[in-house]
This record gives sequence, C-alpha cells and structure tokens, in this order.
Amino acid sequence: MDTATPDQALCRLDDIPDGGAIAVDALLRDGEESVIVLRHQDAVRAYLNICPHAGRRLDWAPGKFLIKDRLLVCAAHGASFNDDDGLCVGGPCRGEHLRAVGIRVSNGEVWLDD
Repeated sequence: MDTATPDQALCRLDDIPDGGAIAVDALLRDGEESVIVLRHQDAVRAYLNICPHAGRRLDWAPGKFLIKDRLLVCAAHGASFNDDDGLCVGGPCRGEHLRAVGIRVSNGEVWLDD
C-alpha cells in the first residue's frame, strides 16, 4: 500500500479495476489511515477503511474487497454499503455511513483532497 499526504496522489486511476476497489494508506488530518478507493466507470469515491458497526477494516485480506452489485461488503459481519454514497443498506449498521474521504481525479491520478 502507498502512503500519501495532502496534495499527493493516492494512486493512478488505472490501479483501480472498474467496479472494484483498492486500499491505500493516506496521511489525513487525524493521522495515517487505510482508505478504500472505489471506481465505477468514471466515478471514483473514497472512504475510511473502517466499518461503523464494530470499527474493523472492511477488506477480507489486505487491500482485497468484496463488491457485488455495487455494494461493498464488510468481511467481518457482512454489512453492505452503497459504493456511491457509503450508506449501509444491509447488516448490523443499517442506516449508518462510511466516512467519506475527499479526493479528486486529475491527469489520470487520484489525489487526496481532504
């Protein structure tokens, strides 16, 4: 995983498979965090890699995520989150949101904008 600071690239857009996600380490205001970067066609979103249910990471292996029908599924307890807004639509934290991380895409790279 890469580490980024504000005004630095998190990853290249091509690093994220269409319909998939990767994890990168980013230096945010509150310190270093694992960030999920999801891509669906030209739309890219980023969230902290922390499930609101129990505070655990969502990946089932480092940087590997289960995404089905545009839902990001937490490996720990099966909570399902919309990839476009981070809303939990199924599982133990239904109605809660993943914490969004500000990003922007420029020249084929995803930049931290937080």
